[in-house]
Amino acid sequence: MSELKHTPLYQQHTALNAKIVDFGGWALPVNYGSQVEEHHAVRRDCGMFDVSHMTVSDVTGSETLKFLSKVLANDIHKISSKQGKALYSCMLNYQGGIIDDLIVYFLSDQHCRLVTNASTNEKVIAWLHEQAASFDAHVNERPELALLAVQGPNAINAVCASVDKETENSIRTLKRFEGAFCGNVFVGRTGYTGEDGVELITSSDEVNSLWESLHSAGVQPCGLGARDTLRLEAGMALYGNDLDEQHTPLDSGLKWTVSLSERDFIGKGGLKQPADFAMIGLVLEDRGVLRGHQTVIAGETPIGQITSGTFSPTLEKSIALARIDYAHKPAIGDKLTVAVRNKTLPVTVVNYPFI
Repeated sequence: MSELKHTPLYQQHTALNAKIVDFGGWALPVNYGSQVEEHHAVRRDCGMFDVSHMTVSDVTGSETLKFLSKVLANDIHKISSKQGKALYSCMLNYQGGIIDDLIVYFLSDQHCRLVTNASTNEKVIAWLHEQAASFDAHVNERPELALLAVQGPNAINAVCASVDKETENSIRTLKRFEGAFCGNVFVGRTGYTGEDGVELITSSDEVNSLWESLHSAGVQPCGLGARDTLRLEAGMALYGNDLDEQHTPLDSGLKWTVSLSERDFIGKGGLKQPADFAMIGLVLEDRGVLRGHQTVIAGETPIGQITSGTFSPTLEKSIALARIDYAHKPAIGDKLTVAVRNKTLPVTVVNYPFI
């Protein structure tokens, strides 16, 4: 795995005998022995994830907000009245397709922090620099920073027990979807599991210290496998599966993230109403596992494809998100089938999040 990029926590993973896989050019743990146990730890107590492969960038300059208002489909001004507020948004190409989905933190009128996906790093940074050239706004990628996500109903208490009193006090003042500098750590009350928790952005040395403290306190290390089952149960989209440049946010179940006001932004002209597609949730009624790219069928008519599918440890059933032709959008409770190898399996249309 020497050719793969390593996060600052790589030695921690190998010391715990994690199963390491190639994830977009990064050597990351898929599990530490039991993906299901890691999943349940987050739902019932708390777990921690190394997400240092994600990209952190700081945007600064007198036209920071004007720039972000242009490149984000959601409106940065929704959060510009309070320091530390976070916003989820897509960044679109000129046709309205999704370049990436991201979190942006408002720190001041001249400073915002972006957290974007690892798999999109090169095109996202290039796009941001290209668009920022027209503004007094500067995009500074921060590869020296590491990210540690601690998620679950007991996550806040676990983190607070592992930091000094001043940092604990700062963390406990944060509301959901807020972030702040707490000592040497930037703490965001955000996550990708559907549970409460925090995402910690800090130096390589500090993230190792935090990992060791949390692990010594009994917090379960979790890998990419549990991260995927947790996020899908929570109905959260994954870039490259549920989101891509060929589909708009309206095609991808993310209409709620688009601010279609008088504000102009890149890609707005490509957001057709009604959308061409709709996203639905599916639960498999038989044994088996739903997977991406399987065809969804109504009667004998193919109407779409699964974008993400997995076995849900919480529900003990297979679940999926599927993109359906809008003209054939089924109702909640409708019975469909999914083509799995040489047979079809019955599924029910459900609301998502699944839990």
